[in-house]
Amino acid sequence: MTSSEQVLDSPAGWVADHIRRYLDTDGADGHEWRPGVFTLLLTTRGRRSGKLRRTALIYGRDGDDYLVVASQGGAPEHPAWYLNLLANPEVDVQVAGERFTARARTATDRERPGLWATMAKIWPAYDDYQTKTDREIPVVVLERV
Repeated sequence: MTSSEQVLDSPAGWVADHIRRYLDTDGADGHEWRPGVFTLLLTTRGRRSGKLRRTALIYGRDGDDYLVVASQGGAPEHPAWYLNLLANPEVDVQVAGERFTARARTATDRERPGLWATMAKIWPAYDDYQTKTDREIPVVVLERV
């Protein structure tokens, strides 16, 4: 992704505020969102607009990989950021002050149960979100390029 391009932040006001604080402090304010719950910034390319779009997400780890969950609070549709990375899996990631490019992929059926358990341990509400929707909520693996 081109660093000179404008990046559009999440339209959700509280998420945009979180992103701004995170960026302004290199994650000193925002990396640990709640005690023991850490967030990263994910930038995807819009599948229709082609514009760069950034959001903040709770993350976990699986070895060297980062994990995020496309829950959207249990909404019936996948979040836009997830649809974007399906169309273009090259993403930019910021974890605290570290920035890198990653390739995003949906966890396989075989991987998902263990990765879901990892993420639900970090944010137990994911289990509640899954009960609210008929779709299987994806776990996304971010592999550093």
